[in-house]
Amino acid sequence: MGTGRIKHVFPGGNTSLGFFSYYDHLTPPDATRVFILKGGPGVGKSSFMRKIGEEMRSRGFDIEHHHCSSDNDSLDGVVIPAAGVALLDGTAPHVVDPVNPGAVSEIIHLGDYWNEAKLRAAREQILAVNRRLGRLFATAYSQLAEAKVIRDEMESYVTESMRFAPVNQLTADLTREILGERPGRYEAEPWARHLFRSAVSPDGVVHHIGSLLTEVKQLYLLKGRPGSGRSTLVEAVARAAHARGLDTEVYHCALEPHRADLVVIPAVRAAVLKDVEEVAFQPGTVPGLRVAAYDLDVFLDRSRLAQYEVELMSAGQRFTAALNRAVWYIGEAKKTHDQLETFYIPAMDFTAVDRRRDEVLKRILAYASEAGQEQQQILTKVLS
Repeated sequence: MGTGRIKHVFPGGNTSLGFFSYYDHLTPPDATRVFILKGGPGVGKSSFMRKIGEEMRSRGFDIEHHHCSSDNDSLDGVVIPAAGVALLDGTAPHVVDPVNPGAVSEIIHLGDYWNEAKLRAAREQILAVNRRLGRLFATAYSQLAEAKVIRDEMESYVTESMRFAPVNQLTADLTREILGERPGRYEAEPWARHLFRSAVSPDGVVHHIGSLLTEVKQLYLLKGRPGSGRSTLVEAVARAAHARGLDTEVYHCALEPHRADLVVIPAVRAAVLKDVEEVAFQPGTVPGLRVAAYDLDVFLDRSRLAQYEVELMSAGQRFTAALNRAVWYIGEAKKTHDQLETFYIPAMDFTAVDRRRDEVLKRILAYASEAGQEQQQILTKVLS
């Protein structure tokens, strides 16, 4: 058995609306077990999940790494789809509690393994650092909100200059090409999974788009200026696929979390991606991926848009400045969060945490075995 693959996604993000979470889409509706980790910064939640993920991957299981948008090297969740198991960080700002406690989900409280006396001794320092952390994130979010207002201005000039009738025709043509005349699947409710394709992080705008397209054969790449209708086209294809009963993976914009930047339709091995200047992605890096590019700017009335050349240039500069300020404040927030960890790490009994992790791994392997047996029984019935 070979090593499993890793899909890298962001379940939450630093956005123009503040911290925005799609954590309710992290686990599938029919999950077998969800382990929710609680505890402070530096108690080992990310390492706990990462090591279990590595063990499962070494046994041939594909896994998902759900990254933290405020620290790209840290994990907020690990999902093992074939086993129906997920582990996730249930602490602020993405507080998660069991929905079906005991039956499906349970809490693992790593605070059981810390020395309370050591933390109480550092109480005032911890409170002060937390206050500073909150202020840094609030300032970062105000910069992202400003960036969104500026981009709205940029989009308004483009939208005013667009001919949308041919864009609507392209939307209809692509939807027909992707979905064809295949009948709908209505045996069960399709799962529309919503996550982020990128994140505004301490390292700038980061992404792992390539890992989202490993099973995709045909990519439709939408180029164009902000306001040309790319997100609307992506969302239209996603809705059409959902209406046909197909599962979809909808990945949202890091700045505007209600806007879709990418839809993947696994059943037809196709995806529609909005090309964004701030997200540097080269489709040629994905082996075997066929790419069809469409530039929506061809539907622009350029003479009309030329009236706003000065305004667009000014807005572009202001947008970049606001985004860069947000990245700086998020970087400062990470440094401050690292300070918090220095109070918790010395207070932890990591040997006990390791023992708990080994116990959880054994249970996950048992769940995976049960899932494999169920799949074999289903396959046997289908073939008989």
